Amino acid sequence: MITLSVAYHSGYGHTAALAEAACEGAATHPQARIHRIDVSTIDAAGWALLDRSDAIMFGSPTYMGAVSGPFKTFMDQSSRIWAERGWQDKLAAGFTVSSSQAGDKFATLSQLATFAAQHGMLWVSLGLLPGNNSSTGSIEDINRIGGSLGAMAQANNDQGGDIAPPVSDRQTTRLLAARLADFTARFKAGSDVVWIDAPAAERPSPPH
Repeated sequence: MITLSVAYHSGYGHTAALAEAACEGAATHPQARIHRIDVSTIDAAGWALLDRSDAIMFGSPTYMGAVSGPFKTFMDQSSRIWAERGWQDKLAAGFTVSSSQAGDKFATLSQLATFAAQHGMLWVSLGLLPGNNSSTGSIEDINRIGGSLGAMAQANNDQGGDIAPPVSDRQTTRLLAARLADFTARFKAGSDVVWIDAPAAERPSPPH
């Protein structure tokens, strides 16, 4: 079994909709146990879940070209874990949403990827070709925003999370979560199998 947590903050319900889509995507892997954690209300049990997770998918809205304030607080609160290398070699991925088509979302994904790298985590990219970039493209295309580092979504600011982001953005996030779960299972299996005949002193530390 693998344990995957989706750690997110949502101000208006749009990032929460993507977090739900991420959980759905990760759950398509038969070995996955999924946890959804709102970092704005995280407690000791939530931190313990993250410690036990094999992979963490981070999600934040893009506010003023960066992660939201509550998500940045969560990042800062992880400093003890950072110092103790508690998330070392876990896998990670990320998603973000803004009301504008661009909205400087790349800056937020870069911030999430850097955060993961500082913790010694292994970042999983989106792995999808861009959509909606030709005369035959449309809003229904997967990866319609054209991201690579993670999943990007756009939500109209006069619609709630029950409507926005659109289905295509939610599906893009589902596919990233499924990719993360698949990579996590393969990575964990490899750590258990590849080194089984090696002397204990030569084996690397397994993923947390």
